[in-house]
Amino acid sequence: MNLSAIPPRSSQPATPSVAPVRVAASALPAGPASASTSAAPDTSFTGSAATTNLTPEALELVAQLKARDTEVRQHEQAHMATAGGLATSGASYTYQRGPNGVDYAIGGEVHIDTSPGRTAQETIERARTIQAAALAPASPSGADQAVAAQAQQMELQARSELAVQQAQELVASNGNKVSQTYQQLPLVPPKLDIYA
Repeated sequence: MNLSAIPPRSSQPATPSVAPVRVAASALPAGPASASTSAAPDTSFTGSAATTNLTPEALELVAQLKARDTEVRQHEQAHMATAGGLATSGASYTYQRGPNGVDYAIGGEVHIDTSPGRTAQETIERARTIQAAALAPASPSGADQAVAAQAQQMELQARSELAVQQAQELVASNGNKVSQTYQQLPLVPPKLDIYA
């Protein structure tokens, strides 16, 4: 989908081109069409007056931007919902101002703690959560898939460490049993009778 600005017709006043702005989602209200705070982009101007002076091309761009905004917000919300306590912050978005003067989210990200756990078992659980969070959206991005692959590698490494640890514990417990068996004195002294 092409989200570049459409040049206005000569009869329309030119709208200034505004670079995308990154704003943390925690500063945003719940929906893209609700009233905004002063730190958040202006998303409250959705009345018919906003679209009455726009060209058909500009109206098409507004529709594309609205669709992209919804898609981006759902995508990031899926990450946050699945990440749970591993999400280190709320979603942050990159905005583009539409020809109607409203800022629309065109990209976003959620920061997730990808550090290993204190134990191999905890690392396995964290890796599974990270992988699920990365692949939670309906259409995971390339970056999402890369994070999921890294989480899978982290899980495999932790599983390997856990297997080595369990093998060492097994050898140690079996080694004690073997040494205890050979260290015990027989109850009856061995005796050898030779008859010729």
